[in-house]
Amino acid sequence: MEGPKAASRASPPPSLLSRYGGDVVLRFEIRTPEEAAALAEAVDVLFLDVWEFTTEWADIRLSKDIVPSLLGLLPPSLQGAHTPLMHHLAQAIYDSYPSLTFQDPSTQHDHGHRTFSPSLRPSTETNIFFQNYQPLSVITPWMRLLQSLFPSHVRMLNIGLSYEGRDIPALRVGVHPTNAEKPSGRRKAIIVAGGAHAREWISTSTVNYIAYSLITEYGKSKATTELLEQFDWIFIPTLNPDGYTYTWESDRLWRKNRQQTSLRFCRGIDLDRSWDFEWDGQSTRSNPCSESFSGEEPFQAVEARRLAAWARNETENNNITFSAFLDLHSYSQQILYPYSYTCVKTPPFLENLEECAIGLAKAIRLTKGSRYAVNSACDWTVTPDSTSSPVKKDRTTPNWPKLESSGGSALDWFYHELRVPYSYQIKLRDTGNYGFLLPARQIVPTGREALAAVQYLGKFLLGDKGIEHRGEGGSKGIGSEAEGEADVEGEGEGEGEVVVDDEKGEDDNGDGDERADEEEDSIQWELKRKR
Repeated sequence: MEGPKAASRASPPPSLLSRYGGDVVLRFEIRTPEEAAALAEAVDVLFLDVWEFTTEWADIRLSKDIVPSLLGLLPPSLQGAHTPLMHHLAQAIYDSYPSLTFQDPSTQHDHGHRTFSPSLRPSTETNIFFQNYQPLSVITPWMRLLQSLFPSHVRMLNIGLSYEGRDIPALRVGVHPTNAEKPSGRRKAIIVAGGAHAREWISTSTVNYIAYSLITEYGKSKATTELLEQFDWIFIPTLNPDGYTYTWESDRLWRKNRQQTSLRFCRGIDLDRSWDFEWDGQSTRSNPCSESFSGEEPFQAVEARRLAAWARNETENNNITFSAFLDLHSYSQQILYPYSYTCVKTPPFLENLEECAIGLAKAIRLTKGSRYAVNSACDWTVTPDSTSSPVKKDRTTPNWPKLESSGGSALDWFYHELRVPYSYQIKLRDTGNYGFLLPARQIVPTGREALAAVQYLGKFLLGDKGIEHRGEGGSKGIGSEAEGEADVEGEGEGEGEVVVDDEKGEDDNGDGDERADEEEDSIQWELKRKR
């Protein structure tokens, strides 16, 4: 990436240059089913890494040496329909790590080993944990520290063991007003999970940000206190601890878990394609090297199987009813609801799913944050030409190909199998300027947006379907108003690169109330249009 290079602290070390120095990320604009099919076939033939795809474009990472081969497999209409997103991938990867990561341990000083100590008293020091992305070796002790500092409403859990034997850590945050050890009736719970795909570091940091904000605001904010009294909140920041650790130690762009497959040199199963509801493993069974390899049978991925078993045990033996499931990913700024595996079948209670999803997007927007799209996880859009508006495909149109399998998702499993009525996959910042390599300075702004969505979800489940304006109660989250608030998406775009307008920082001139009213009026129109 041209822009970030100018502001980077140093050049990447030889290890990163040798692995990523010859790679680029290209964005292909897709307008027809034929183009989508051709690109999907080429990706499969060349074993390419699809970073993200939406209803209008696909981002693909590949070696510069492979670009001619890829273009040779594509129709003429696609050969010129691509633009580089990142020229200097190794530099962007290097900049995503904390500054001391690649230093010789013998040269590091004490300031490199600071501890992260949550405090009961607000101060700038409480935010140090969110100034950088953190490895699992820091996250797990930090979670234990939260449990010890806030024993009244925080308990650390172990969802199970990963393939390589690591704990899958989680925090259960909640308090029973009666202080009864066994409250009457079933306890409602909400799962907020991240890190299913190892390289999506912002999802892990965002889960931690939401957890920390709710934990430290309990007893201070009436709205937050009510949320913790009415629900147990289960925060799982690293569902894929083996893969996450591997991104810190070996390959920053690793996606899958680290499970051995039938091919010794191709490890890993995609955790979000291995669930047993509408598992679609036939499409990748013969290719364990695929980034979306679903395994040779449903639930072959150990970590997905562990979470499913834990969740079922909670509902069957621990008197828990899950009210919502939020699966955080990156990137593309979307709120997706079931189903993922098909557009032909309509999920039960679709209107409720859509209403809540649009409210989540609005809550994010009202933080002076990003604009998130709301879609079915299966949806595709055709753009006939560059001047026309996107045309939503009808749900009964099954012939628009995707770049990877969409069955066997956690989203569909929790919604259909566990009957969790409000299940969403939320794809966080950004829309392509940085992709999976979102700078650490965006951790707090992204967390603040997601926190607003979570607060709205809790109020929605309690029957309040409006949206509080900022400053009318509720937690603002950690960090000052100015910290990380500025629009940083457009910083330093390089020559010849795509500049993605995420539309942040708009409407900061006091017309927030008017905008809120307009968005409130648009919700019902949007629901009708989408159906």
